[in-house]
Amino acid sequence: MYFLSDVDHKLLVNKLLPTSREVGISLELRGWSWSSAPLKPYYDDVKIPMYLACSKYCPNNRDVFLNRVQGKRGEINFNVSQGIGLHIAVGRVMGDFIEGKGVPFEDWWAENYTKISNKDWVEPMKKHASLAWEFALTNCKAALANKMSEQPYASDRDTMATALPFLIEHKLNGELVGLSGLLSIDCYDYLHNIVFDLKIADKQEEWHKLYPTGYAVVIESIYEIPVDVGCTVYLSFKDDRLIVKRELFFINDDLRSWWLDERDQKLEIVAQRKDPGIPSKCYEDCIYWKECRD
Repeated sequence: MYFLSDVDHKLLVNKLLPTSREVGISLELRGWSWSSAPLKPYYDDVKIPMYLACSKYCPNNRDVFLNRVQGKRGEINFNVSQGIGLHIAVGRVMGDFIEGKGVPFEDWWAENYTKISNKDWVEPMKKHASLAWEFALTNCKAALANKMSEQPYASDRDTMATALPFLIEHKLNGELVGLSGLLSIDCYDYLHNIVFDLKIADKQEEWHKLYPTGYAVVIESIYEIPVDVGCTVYLSFKDDRLIVKRELFFINDDLRSWWLDERDQKLEIVAQRKDPGIPSKCYEDCIYWKECRD
């Protein structure tokens, strides 16, 4: 999922990195400036998860009010369940491979399917999870084999570290910038310094860039290293085929400012217990559809 294609690599080297060096990022928008405005959260006693800080499924952000103020959990639908399941599957197979271990897909599925799938969704969930699992595993094996052939004198550990330079489901503490203390980033490529976020979707949305942007800010706040490039990885399915698309982008000042605006609006909703009201237009598969109108 997180291996760049030849086209991706050309875009990274010839456009995104030169642009980031030429344009730069305002220092006050770097994560290490967390103790000063505008990064410093106005409400010190309120923390929210990254998915709520970035989500734009609800035009009014009423999902934040329902979840954090009223304690509503929503009704999990197939799309949400599949998103959770495929994140778990990809994280497991890639994480295990990097650690030199792993289980067959069938064993993993037998152990986990009741946790990630409604009984009515078992067959499509298993089919899609299997496709994503095999795709990720095949690419991991190919990348490692290529590096082994290029570096005959490198240790197994060093070969793995350069073939798959990924921190998978890396745990982060977002408290310095107003987020929860237990965040999990889908993937961080520590050699190319890219933040990846996995989306199970057919359609690309501009606000999806908020997730890598937010994680870049958190990484900067903790490790004090600049993170300038993000990538949204889109998984979708057509018949028996897995479709993978990547959108690489420069995490510029505009995206960082947008992310801060979203964070601040949602922190205010929680801190002031402010109901933004029912929006005039809703997503049809919103998990809070029923609870929002009770």
